Amino acid sequence: MPIPRSQQISLESTPYYHCISRCVRRAFLCGDDPVTGNSYEHRRGWVEDRLLFLTSVYAIDVCAYAIMSNHVHVVLHIHQKKAKSWTTKEVLERWHKLHKGTLFTQQYMKDEVQPAFALALVDASAETFRNRLMDISWFMKELNESIARQANFEDSCTGRFWEGRFKSQALLSESALVACMAYVDLNPVRAGIETTPETSAYTSIKKRVRYAKKDNQQPANLHPFLGHEKEQQTEESSIVGLPFRLTDYLELVDLTGRIIRDDKRGSIDISLAPILQRIGLTSQQWLTTTTEFEKHFSSAVGNESDLTTFCVNTNRERRPKLSTCKRLLA
Repeated sequence: MPIPRSQQISLESTPYYHCISRCVRRAFLCGDDPVTGNSYEHRRGWVEDRLLFLTSVYAIDVCAYAIMSNHVHVVLHIHQKKAKSWTTKEVLERWHKLHKGTLFTQQYMKDEVQPAFALALVDASAETFRNRLMDISWFMKELNESIARQANFEDSCTGRFWEGRFKSQALLSESALVACMAYVDLNPVRAGIETTPETSAYTSIKKRVRYAKKDNQQPANLHPFLGHEKEQQTEESSIVGLPFRLTDYLELVDLTGRIIRDDKRGSIDISLAPILQRIGLTSQQWLTTTTEFEKHFSSAVGNESDLTTFCVNTNRERRPKLSTCKRLLA
């Protein structure tokens, strides 16, 4: 039986989530269909453009993504504090980029004079929209529905394009977060589609490498790496980012990508990587998690105490894959 979404998302436990959407009916999201010979490679651009556009609307950041032939991986960060800081007008401005809103919200944005009851309805609508703008389910709906409509129109058919539900995994610890991001960024390399991470088309790692070559810059539409600055943040700080150095992460992903290739397997010792030293994983643990993340973990990934807290916050009785998390993330 599917787990209710309310038991999969807990902002008290973590703002980071790994989401996967897969196609149905042997549909091809991207790539070449060997049966018909049709090419759907152009759809990768649809997904990437829509995904990065939504980050400019939602209080949700993209940490990593990979667009494969029949599924999409994204690692998301929910920026709850950012959403709560928006004014009513900012919320409505963002929501109207996607939807018409209501007659009253449209009048409000035009600065028309409104009676008290209308202003009360506007405030209520704004709070509803604010909650949706930091909701992963709404984010994935906006992404998947748009792509499904375009693909169905192109295929001259109707019906489902995606599976009924996207799969989500709560990333409860730094080791789970960085391992999942590397797993997503290395998807094309592991599938044999690409030979190196930096040449993997329509992935976050390629975008990060391209910007890093420009005086170590970072793309504005991806969740930034803050490194040691993350450790010095206070609760009042508005700066939010990933708790690792960008250069360390890029080097670690590059080394891992070389190892999982058949012609390079075992040629580099990644145990010396700074990130692995910080999170305390062995080379074997790292390779297993970054090549078989979905296989070994279910709805929540983290250490024992994190899983316990997550289960309390989501009203679960059992900690998912506890023994596996102990073996691979301890």
